Amino acid sequence: MGLSVYARAWRAGIIACGLAWFGPGDLRAETPEPSAPAELIQRSAEPFGLAASPLPSGGLRDKWLGVQRRLDDEMVQLALCEGDRDGCVSPAALKFLDIVDAARLREGRARLGEINRAINLAIRPISDLAQHGQIDVWTSPLATLARGGGDCEDYAIAKFVALRRAGLAADDLRIVVLHDTIHGEDHAVAAARLDGRWLTLDNRRMAMVWDADVRNFRPTFVIGQHGVMRYADAPLLADASGDNSVASLVVSSLAGSVARPFERAY
Repeated sequence: MGLSVYARAWRAGIIACGLAWFGPGDLRAETPEPSAPAELIQRSAEPFGLAASPLPSGGLRDKWLGVQRRLDDEMVQLALCEGDRDGCVSPAALKFLDIVDAARLREGRARLGEINRAINLAIRPISDLAQHGQIDVWTSPLATLARGGGDCEDYAIAKFVALRRAGLAADDLRIVVLHDTIHGEDHAVAAARLDGRWLTLDNRRMAMVWDADVRNFRPTFVIGQHGVMRYADAPLLADASGDNSVASLVVSSLAGSVARPFERAY
């Protein structure tokens, strides 16, 4: 599939993706706890400046552990292909290495932007239900590139791994789960720290956005080198006009909505 086809598919799919990570049992264990003290929030080095605590169990943690196990195998495959590209039998691995190589030629924000753009164009937006016949399947980067399609967490995982191989420190990379208060869906993005601030890399846009500029989302979970963590405080990120009266009503009903699966057409 040519690049222009990927670009058309990407533009056609610039909408939030629904994540169905939580069954009724998981909801009780994984719903964010009440607000943390202000001094903890101020000291947090996580995206959005919010304190986070480890998530010891639950569906989200299980999904991430499954991805990590598959990543171990894919890292071996990438190492073999990087050492012998002519003998590499995986087109997906070669494509991934090409993306990383192009990013390594750039520095700073340009490196992050190269990864964001290349992954957005390399993956066709499609729901898990349409692609796998299941709701919420987490896929490792080479599997996603081999299929050519995925949803928001598949983009975020691919960017997370690509940025790491491109030279970013593990402590400067995250995957963040947000609740979209406008569409009532959960959404995943990659996040990278640059000059002490966090940029979000979203499959729905080519432009990267500082976490402080994200609007109408509620951060709920963050994934990084220390595993899955739950934000101790998860306020609504203000809308562009600064009027949160309607959005606050949506947040108040989050406990009921987050357990429902959301699937939207791409």
